Amino acid sequence: QVQLLDSGGGLVQAGGSLRLSCAASGSRYRMDRMGWFRQAPGKEREFVASIRWSGYSTYYGDSVKGRFTISGDNAKNTVSLKMNSLKPEDTAVYYCAAARRPGPEYDHWGQGTQVTVSS
Repeated sequence: QVQLLDSGGGLVQAGGSLRLSCAASGSRYRMDRMGWFRQAPGKEREFVASIRWSGYSTYYGDSVKGRFTISGDNAKNTVSLKMNSLKPEDTAVYYCAAARRPGPEYDHWGQGTQVTVSS
């Protein structure tokens, strides 16, 4: 049973920074990629960033490009998200996710960690 444990959320003022972390355990196979999504109240889930272990390619949602950086360690199945220049509109529950195969779907999800940015 694969489990993702995400952590690092909190309350920060606009312009501040936070780092989210996620560790996957219980996996018997290599993941294709890991990533972060977020969901604000009343809004749909939004893609934030992902890292593909093959070549360590990274991808970002348009709203976070230039402010957020994803990094990770394939051997340890861990991923982090450094968030800089935070804005109130970044307030959401952030979810770590992992995918076994290439494609749009993710197979495993963390429980979520709350990020609140005050103005």
